[in-house]
Amino acid sequence: MDSLDNSVDARTVEYEPVGVKNLLVSMKDSSELIVDLAYSALLHNSEDLAAEVLELEREMDLLQLQARMNMLMAVRKPDDARQLAPVLGIIGATEKISDAAGDIAQLVLGEEALPGAIQTSLPEAIEVLERAVVVEGSKYSGRTLGEIHLETETGVRVIGLRSDDDWDLNPDRETQLDVDDVVLLRGKESNISGVYQSVTGEPYERPEGETEELTDLERAVDTIVLMKDVSELAVDLAYASVLFDDEELAREVRSLEVEVDSLKARLEAWTLQAAADVADPVSLRGLLGLAGSSEMISDAALEITEGILRDIDTHPVIAESVRESDVGVRRVELADESGYAGQTVSEILSDHAGVSVIAIHRKDGDWVFYPDSEETVHAHDVILVRGTWDATEKLVENAI
Repeated sequence: MDSLDNSVDARTVEYEPVGVKNLLVSMKDSSELIVDLAYSALLHNSEDLAAEVLELEREMDLLQLQARMNMLMAVRKPDDARQLAPVLGIIGATEKISDAAGDIAQLVLGEEALPGAIQTSLPEAIEVLERAVVVEGSKYSGRTLGEIHLETETGVRVIGLRSDDDWDLNPDRETQLDVDDVVLLRGKESNISGVYQSVTGEPYERPEGETEELTDLERAVDTIVLMKDVSELAVDLAYASVLFDDEELAREVRSLEVEVDSLKARLEAWTLQAAADVADPVSLRGLLGLAGSSEMISDAALEITEGILRDIDTHPVIAESVRESDVGVRRVELADESGYAGQTVSEILSDHAGVSVIAIHRKDGDWVFYPDSEETVHAHDVILVRGTWDATEKLVENAI
């Protein structure tokens, strides 16, 4: 009980009549951000990002307790229990996601970090996510994102902001940056460096790792990046399937869960093979822990879809909560006559500003995660897109 008392503020777990919809909105947004944060902390070997993961994990713990209390107060009759059961499933799944993300962050902060050679090569594999604290005198201090035109002018976007203990998980044009705010920046490293210096007043320094040769682990790098991509996509699709009561999307989540299981087995096998060539095999335990955490995230995403797959009617509060989020994910299956068949990703998106293609599920079952602009789609491929609800809706309509 002592550990519980030390980790949870008693004031925050008292019942408050907060709308379940609002709580689910916060939990959805937090789930999507914490997975991105956790892997970015790991891939960039950033203790600052790892610390933000743990802060967000604590916030999610409180949201989950509040949601459960309000759910218990909402049940009046058996029909309520049946419809609200999937909501409880979502709450439980978000808890698993945050716990798994916390475990990944601990790989950066604890004693079971990834081998240095992997940490050195990983930052080149993915887009940078960086934590920056607004300092006095920053040209961004006291200004809104709309006034700054940050993404338009620099290609860098603010994906989250923390002011003291308050999180803004959907910053928009009206969001103001103030001194001591923690901003989470996403973009190419070449673009991040200038923005980071403008925010913090300090030059951006890329994390450096050891450079010892670990050739037997080189293939693990691509596997870890794939696990990140699949885990993030599975969470996104799970919430989208709930919003649209879409069994096809739920089945995509199931196929991604199978994909993660395969990646987990592959990473474990390569880690065990590499142990024979490493001076300290214990140093590879972190890889095994990462494999388990990634599997937990994909399993939790599948749990979110359980109500859909079991043909339980979606409670309106679930759909409303997902819709409240500014960004959504849509699934588009290309028919033979679709005008998009045979086009590249850049051609498809040319008339749809604010939309990105996050995955292509080929008709032969293969996946292409976060395809580049020259990737071509074909009839009967399924493309998964992310963007504002209005923008993605137009793309879906034009795909027919």
